[in-house]
Amino acid sequence: MEKSSSFWKKFWNDEEGLETIEVLLILAVLVAIALLFKDRIESWANKLFDNIDKKLPGGE
Repeated sequence: MEKSSSFWKKFWNDEEGLETIEVLLILAVLVAIALLFKDRIESWANKLFDNIDKKLPGGE
């Protein structure tokens, strides 16, 4: 038990550990935003690919 608490104290005080936590928090926020706007993003992407498909030779 003491080894794990020592590890976490060292991890928390280490700047690389804080950078890792910052990156994980940013990723968590981005994933949350993507989940909130999933339907809008999906609709936008479908329209985009439909437009690309129409403009390509042999498209619709």
